[in-house]
Amino acid sequence: MKRVILFLLTNLAVLVVASVVMSVLGVNTQTMSGLLVFAAIFGFGGAFISLAMSKWIAKKSMGLEVITHPRDNTERWLLETVARQAQQAGVKMPEVAIYQSPEMNAFATGPSKNNSLVAVSSGLMYGMSADEVEAVLAHEMSHVANGDMVTLTLIQGVVNTFVIFAARVVAGLISNFLSSDEEEGEGLGGLAYFAVVIVLEILFGILASIIVAYFSRIREYRADAGAATLAGRNKMIAALERLRNGPETGEMPANMSAFGINGKRSMAELMMSHPPLEKRIQALRDAR
Repeated sequence: MKRVILFLLTNLAVLVVASVVMSVLGVNTQTMSGLLVFAAIFGFGGAFISLAMSKWIAKKSMGLEVITHPRDNTERWLLETVARQAQQAGVKMPEVAIYQSPEMNAFATGPSKNNSLVAVSSGLMYGMSADEVEAVLAHEMSHVANGDMVTLTLIQGVVNTFVIFAARVVAGLISNFLSSDEEEGEGLGGLAYFAVVIVLEILFGILASIIVAYFSRIREYRADAGAATLAGRNKMIAALERLRNGPETGEMPANMSAFGINGKRSMAELMMSHPPLEKRIQALRDAR
C-alpha cells in the first residue's frame, strides 16, 4: 500500500509541475510544435521528478535502514568497503543502507553520482561471502560512477516523449480519417479519442520498454566490468555464479530493480533490464 501511495504522489507531483510549466509557457497543444512541447514536458518531467525523488522513494518504499553509526562489525565493514570503492571511483561517499529481504539483491539510486545511495538486502549481506558482497558493492558503485541513473533518466525521457507525442499524432490521424469518411462524417469524440490515445500509448510503450531494456543491459555489462576493476574479476564472477544458483528476485520496484545486481528472469530477453547471468559471467571470462 505504501508503494502505491508513493507512486500516486509522484505522478501528482509530475502533473502539478507540468501543468504549471505549460501554463507559464502558454503551450498550445493544437499545433504540432505545441504538442511536442507538451509531450517533452510530461515525458522528461516525469522521469526527472522520479530521479530527484529517487532516494526518498527508496527509503520509504523499501524500508531502508541507513547506516550512520555502525552497530556491528558487519555494518562497519560495509561502510568501509563502500568508502574505499567510492574513493577509487572518484565519487563522493554515497549513503549506505540495508533493507530486510530474503532475496539476494542490491541497488543504487540517487539524482547524481555525487548524491547517491547504495542499499543491500539482508539476504545478500548474510547469504554471500565477504568477497562476493564486495563485488556486488563494486557493481553498484560502478553504476554510480558511470552516472547510469541520469543516463537512464534521459533515455526514459526521450522514449516517454515519443510515446506521448506519437500516440496523439496517430489518434489525430485516425480522427481526421473518420471525419473525412462520407458515411461517418465525424471524427473521434472526446472519450473515444482518449481511449484510442491510451491504447496507442500502451502499444508504443511496449516498443519503448524494449529500447530502454536494451540500453539497460548494455549498462549492466559496463557495471560488471567496473566491478571487476574495483573488486577483482574472480570475485565478480563468483558473485554472479552465486546469484545464478539462488532463487529468483522478488518484487523490487522497477525504478530500483533496474539498478539492482540481479534482475527479474524472463522468457523474452528483449524485455529484460539485465542480461542473463550466464552471458554476464561469460563476458567477464572473455575479457581476460
